[in-house]
Amino acid sequence: MMKWKSIFAALAIVALGSCSKDSGTEKPIDKPDPETPPTNEAGKQVLVWVDARSNVFGTYGKFNSKEEIVKILDKLKDCGVTGLVIDVKPSSGYTMYNSAYAKEFTSLDGKNKPADYVEFLISEAKKREMKAYLSIVTFVEGDGGRNMGHAFDDADFKDKYESIVVKNTQGQLGRISETGKNIFVNPAQPEVQNRVLNMIKEITAKFQLDGLMLDYARYTDINADFSDYSKQQFISFLKEKYNDNQADKINFPSDIVSSWKEQSGQLLPNVTGKYYKQWLVYRTGVIQDFVKKARQAVKSVKPEAKFGAYVGAWYTTYYQVGVNWASKDYDPFQDFELRFDWGYPGYSATGYFEEMDMLMTGNYFTQIRLADNPATANLKYHWWSIEGSLNGIDYITKGKAPIYGSIDVGNINYANKAEISKAIKYILSRTSGGVMLFDVVHMYAPQYNMLKQELFDAVKDGVKN
Repeated sequence: MMKWKSIFAALAIVALGSCSKDSGTEKPIDKPDPETPPTNEAGKQVLVWVDARSNVFGTYGKFNSKEEIVKILDKLKDCGVTGLVIDVKPSSGYTMYNSAYAKEFTSLDGKNKPADYVEFLISEAKKREMKAYLSIVTFVEGDGGRNMGHAFDDADFKDKYESIVVKNTQGQLGRISETGKNIFVNPAQPEVQNRVLNMIKEITAKFQLDGLMLDYARYTDINADFSDYSKQQFISFLKEKYNDNQADKINFPSDIVSSWKEQSGQLLPNVTGKYYKQWLVYRTGVIQDFVKKARQAVKSVKPEAKFGAYVGAWYTTYYQVGVNWASKDYDPFQDFELRFDWGYPGYSATGYFEEMDMLMTGNYFTQIRLADNPATANLKYHWWSIEGSLNGIDYITKGKAPIYGSIDVGNINYANKAEISKAIKYILSRTSGGVMLFDVVHMYAPQYNMLKQELFDAVKDGVKN
């Protein structure tokens, strides 16, 4: 479910119409649970993502059948998988269970969800001594391709809270629904946050989960959110954070971005304004503030439950979606080794890694080792290879909590199964938490992966050999 066109183009990621994990976005970590029976040589967790839309309602999805679920979980167990990450609030804003706060997602395109889908998956996972982590698509409330979901059902909610974005290179502002994309909402809005926080408490209380994971806990991209609400909140931020007594005179949004350009299908700033870097700090502060509340929501119900998130491993550009998943002890403004030109005084204080019990990072690259490419052989930090990105992740998170490196086994153009196995094996050898594999649908449905083959044997070879 994760998703940047410019990044995916650079990585030769091809969307197959099934699912892709940020997207973003789009998943974080604490010390490996000692009670988890190690089923791989490194003794790390091996987690598999279960996207709701693709697996239950997709053309080739099989999770609408309990019999098929049982067969697939048996195969995952044989591969050495130790846990599932189960998507319970997809991008529609509906839920995969009966909720007091959202419509239940029961059917689509002639396929029906088992009535006790989430309970059944958790129960079957526990039978196989697997962990069960539940995930939510945090700040997306509607499927823009189908005009379906919570935002489309509730016109007042959509009118008040959907993200206002720059739509084109002329700098024209408009609703994100006008672009045909999924309905991201403004993370800064209190009502948006409260809706999600209520669902987090509900999910944590309702299910025997081992942890709750945030996905898409971010802005849609650098072109959001330019609503009047964000403007007024930003003005207050400038006054309070930087003692700016001229903030009321801001020319919004041109004092943030004066002109835009399109690159690989992504709108990017062409010329930035005098408040651009402060704007970046404001946005990451919004997300950090929410993450703190989300952690408290989980812990207030089940203190023992893990709290985490999925993020893209490409920290060098992740500021574009308003997320600073580094440690607060890492300061990109003062880092003269990596030299991030978007760094600004105060940015480091918005880091949220200390809130994580677990962090899943999307290391979605075909290049595994730095030495595999002469251009990177002499580098240490290279955000577009698995080894280089893991080096960078260790550097900016300061080793304060376990990391789960992640690979996309379906949308990334691996040369063959052996490369998938090699990537899994390498991540397990490097990370403190383990590996997350996106997504199970790519493993059992050849139509949904680049190699057009079942991939269970590739996973097993990577985990057990």
